[in-house]
Amino acid sequence: MKKGVKHFGKKARLGAEIVAVGALTGLFAGVVITCFIALCTLAEKFARNDFYGFFRENPAFIPLLFFALFAGSILIGTMMRFLPSVKGSGIPQTEGATRGLFRFKWYEAITGMFAAALFTIFMGLNAGSEGPSIMIGGGCGSLTNDLLRRNAIVRRYQVTSGACAGISVAFNAPFTGMAFAFEEAHKRFTPEVFVSSFSSVVVAIIVRNLLGPLMGLKVGAFFTTFSFEGVESFNLMFLVYVLFAAVIIALCGVAFYYLILLVKKMFERSKLTKFAKGLFRVSIPFVLAGALGLITAYAMGGGHSFIEAVGSKGELHTIFSSPVWATLLIVVILRLVSTVLNVGTGVPAGAFVPILAIGAGIGALLSLLCGAMGMDQAYSDALIMICMATFFATVVKSPITGIVMVVELTWSFTFLLPVVLGVATGYLMGALFRTEPIYDKLLDDMLEEMHKTHPVEQFITKVRVTEKGHAAGRTLRDVLWPHGALVVRILRGEEEISPDGNTHINEGDILVVRGKTAEKKDFLESLVKTVGELVEEEPAPVPQEEIKG
Repeated sequence: MKKGVKHFGKKARLGAEIVAVGALTGLFAGVVITCFIALCTLAEKFARNDFYGFFRENPAFIPLLFFALFAGSILIGTMMRFLPSVKGSGIPQTEGATRGLFRFKWYEAITGMFAAALFTIFMGLNAGSEGPSIMIGGGCGSLTNDLLRRNAIVRRYQVTSGACAGISVAFNAPFTGMAFAFEEAHKRFTPEVFVSSFSSVVVAIIVRNLLGPLMGLKVGAFFTTFSFEGVESFNLMFLVYVLFAAVIIALCGVAFYYLILLVKKMFERSKLTKFAKGLFRVSIPFVLAGALGLITAYAMGGGHSFIEAVGSKGELHTIFSSPVWATLLIVVILRLVSTVLNVGTGVPAGAFVPILAIGAGIGALLSLLCGAMGMDQAYSDALIMICMATFFATVVKSPITGIVMVVELTWSFTFLLPVVLGVATGYLMGALFRTEPIYDKLLDDMLEEMHKTHPVEQFITKVRVTEKGHAAGRTLRDVLWPHGALVVRILRGEEEISPDGNTHINEGDILVVRGKTAEKKDFLESLVKTVGELVEEEPAPVPQEEIKG
């Protein structure tokens, strides 16, 4: 009885600590990311209307545009060389930090990504602010943890809660942020992850909706041009069209995934020097952005304006007086090519909304095709929304996040069943063609590069379960273990147990843990905070025959 009360008290104290630190993280992240989103919105409007507008009206000055873009690419390329953590959208780095794979420096995550992402949007690249917001939010969580001097376990929770606050503030979508925590960041559910994410997201959303109107940000649905009035929530024939469209857009998602990997591999195999290769990789998407921005403003920024334009209440401006279907096809191709180059070359540019924009464009084309086949055009907005979610789920392999996101961004639950059908189809098509989650794949490549200078160590250590840790009284599956930790045996008195996920951990148990990590010090610190105390001062290396086996 006393032990049960003791364990309950420990859990309550840990929960209260996580809630308090999570709320503080949400407050900090809410302020920083609201300012970031407001500045990115202004930068995108300036680039689309004023900067590129000037060159469209004065073609004689177009060479100056490409000179400015090339100079900008040198600046960003140099920055990426000295601050490698700002490469890409920032999501793989943040996921790595939440899983304990490595520890990024919060000052690089906040200031470096803030400046780099804002600059790429200002220069007119096909770049979103949502991915960088996740990394900046994770940096805010890491900073909060360091200021309060919490342990390595709490740090992982706070990086997670900060990242969730980042995406929630960027989209004004709290449930999307929480779904991201479980499905993308940790790929598992624990009460602590839920509590830390919930407290952070709630506070961050309150801050965002208080400060947002003062900075020109709207409060409400993210996309407002989609209408679902006057249609049946369940229509069997519409489900047939959804299945047809989902298969096609899932195939497009698979092609998009493999194109990214192909472009990435091509640049990595370049025979240029490391410095020249970095500048060459970055200059291509920058210079291409100039050409695409002169063709159409829909190829610039994250894609919010394009997604809004394809809604039934939006207004799509055609390119070169072409038919609507031709304009849609041109924009989809331009955005697909530029997004593939951005992700493949590692430019500091978010790909979250650009992926949704590609899905929306293909969805608009499919809605025209389905309309020609007999579908009531009143369902076109619903089909576009479903295609956005399906394309996202196929590429990112996060079906729950995709479903919650598009429903929350449009504030409509009318077509929840068709959305689930489309997303499930996309996810299964991805599995059929053996695609991996794109951010996990990019994270694996990043870790492979990092391990060239920080090799992975394998070792075996023993830790005793004490009241100082958080593992006592739980099953193995309910404990947030350091990444690379595997409990291979439990010594309980004279008994030796081969555990599984349902095995309960008791105070006094000695856990034999196999570790595999490039950050041994952080690994052991996390393990001790989780379990209690080390039994062995110096962990023994894993025998070579076991590694080979």
